[in-house]
Amino acid sequence: MKKLLVLTAAIIGLGLLPAFAQFGPRSGGPRFDGAMNKLFGANQAFSANVEFQISGGNGGDNITMPSKVNFDAGKTRFEMNMSEMKGSKMPANIMDHMKSMGMDTIISIARPDLKLTYVVYPGLNSYAEMAGQDPTAGASLDDFKVETTELGKETVEGHDCVKNKVTVTDKDGAKHESTVWNATDLKQFPIKIVTTDNGPASTILFKDVTFTKPAANLFEAPAGFTKYTDVQVMMQTEMAKKMGNMGMAPQHQ
Repeated sequence: MKKLLVLTAAIIGLGLLPAFAQFGPRSGGPRFDGAMNKLFGANQAFSANVEFQISGGNGGDNITMPSKVNFDAGKTRFEMNMSEMKGSKMPANIMDHMKSMGMDTIISIARPDLKLTYVVYPGLNSYAEMAGQDPTAGASLDDFKVETTELGKETVEGHDCVKNKVTVTDKDGAKHESTVWNATDLKQFPIKIVTTDNGPASTILFKDVTFTKPAANLFEAPAGFTKYTDVQVMMQTEMAKKMGNMGMAPQHQ
């Protein structure tokens, strides 16, 4: 039981990863909300490897998290392996416990059309279905105004890019500023995006971009998995099962 409580506190509390909380189990992963979607322009269906970088986190640390993304007209699927995170202060034994418990891989599926987010733990054969956190879910891309100012030209990941300052304003007047590197050989795709919307500077770097429309089933809840409505309850219950502690009854629907 002690091992369970320590592991649960470390993962759920994310006290060791505050700067990366927006990408972890508490939030269900990164969000490409309406303002971010506008940065992709006409590229509304793609798949890529992604590297998320958070600067100035806990104690000034820089944290890097590799991921895979599928995107289709606002629907997003991120697959992350927490053991691949670099720069965090999470003790190695906690990460080893996560892996042994099947909790290192997390899939986050955002469905703004349904106003839902699925947080999937394949190693637990479980997922949590939660209300979406994007206040602009369901908004039309026409509800956002984009202003672009060219800052220069640079090469990123082998692609010739135009570096732009981009300001996206939603219909309520809220402004979202980013620095964007648009690859001229990839349909002006924003191969690199830097923003400070969430406090610490965050960088999204796209690699191996393809424009094939992702399969529709990638954005569905996994069939045959146990469904929960709370990530914390899911982790506590499934870890208790794995550790043979059957005194903690499952709380799912």
